[in-house]
Amino acid sequence: SHLVLLLVEFLSGFPLKQSKIVDFFRIEKAAEGGAVRPAKCGLSQDAKRRKRRSLVMHKKKRRLLPFVPTADRVRRLEQMASAATALTSSKMEFSNELTYVPSMAPISANQAKLEEGGMQVLSKEDKETIEFCRSMLKRGECPPLLVVFDSHEGFTVQADAYIKDLTFLTEYAGDVDYLKNRENDGCDSIMTLLSPADPSQKLVICPDKRGNIARFINGINNHTPDGKKKQNVKCVRYDIDGECHVLLVACRDIARGEKLYYDYNGHEYAYPTHHFV
Repeated sequence: SHLVLLLVEFLSGFPLKQSKIVDFFRIEKAAEGGAVRPAKCGLSQDAKRRKRRSLVMHKKKRRLLPFVPTADRVRRLEQMASAATALTSSKMEFSNELTYVPSMAPISANQAKLEEGGMQVLSKEDKETIEFCRSMLKRGECPPLLVVFDSHEGFTVQADAYIKDLTFLTEYAGDVDYLKNRENDGCDSIMTLLSPADPSQKLVICPDKRGNIARFINGINNHTPDGKKKQNVKCVRYDIDGECHVLLVACRDIARGEKLYYDYNGHEYAYPTHHFV
C-alpha cells in the first residue's frame, strides 16, 4: 500500500550529514564556510522594550512568541533530517514561503484587502517576531519539531521540546493557486489563503510539490468532541504587508512528545474531516 511504501522510504532516512542538510534547506553559511552557529534566541533590545511597554499598556492584547530552537546541534540535525525525509518521501521540494508559478495564480491576486469581511492585520510587534523566526530558519535554527511516521495517520509532527502557548511554529507554505483550478485535485492538504466575494478569485495554498513541515501537521476531526480536545495548534490567516499569509501557532502549552493537531480550515468547515483519526 501507499503507507507501506512511505514507511520503507522514511525508515531509510535522510543522510544525517550537516552538509546534506545545509544544502537541502538552503541554510546560509558563515564566512568561514561552515553552517552558521546558533544565535542566542531573542528579540532586539528595542523590540523587548516595546514588548514590555505593550504589556503594561495593553494587558489583554497577547503577542506571538518566537519558537525556541533546540540548543543541541546534533538534535537539531535530527529534527531537520526527519523533515527532509518526509519531504523527499512525498516527492516535495523544500520551501518556507508562498510560491507563485506562471501557470497558477499570480502574486498580484494575493491582496488581503479583497477578503470578504476583512482580514486581521499582523501587528508591528508580531511582525518583528515572525521576521526574527524567519532569520533563525535561514541560519538552520528550526522550531523543536520532529516528523514521525505513524502506521495509522501517516506522517505526523510532534513537539521535541516544551512549547509555550502562542508560540509561532511555522508558516503554511506551498504553491498559490485559484481554488477553481484545484477542485478535482488529489492533494489532501490544500489550505485556504484568500476568500473574496468573487468565488472565482478564491486562493488556496497547495503543498503538493513545494512546502515545509506544516504539510505534515495533522488536522483534527472537527465533528467529534474527542477530535477537538486534541487541538493544540491554531491556523490563523493574517494580512502581512497587504498579502495573505497562513501562520500556525500553538494555542496552548504543548508538552515534549505530544503530537501536533490543528483545526484544518476550521474557519469555514469547507474541508471534509470526518475521516481524520
